[in-house]
Amino acid sequence: MLGNMFNNKMMEKMKGQMEDIKNKLNNISVIGEAENGSIKVVANGNRLLNSIEISDDFYNTTNKEELAELILTAANRALEQAERVEKSEMSHAAMGMLPGLG
Repeated sequence: MLGNMFNNKMMEKMKGQMEDIKNKLNNISVIGEAENGSIKVVANGNRLLNSIEISDDFYNTTNKEELAELILTAANRALEQAERVEKSEMSHAAMGMLPGLG
């Protein structure tokens, strides 16, 4: 009985910390670029895309297929960075919850 109460409190604490991390990740922005910064994709730490920016000069000189390919490249770069940020935050949180494991 006492063990269950302890486990429930630990689970509640962990859930709260996970929510805190998700909120923190929502406020972290990462940028993926393609074509020397002509295309920028901004994502948050939860791996959600926030915006896509395309320079007017590049937009006026490219074709549809190239543009689509470069947007995908920039988006994937942003999502890779977001994944690294997320893993880092989760790792720090895990070390805080279980300090003997680090």
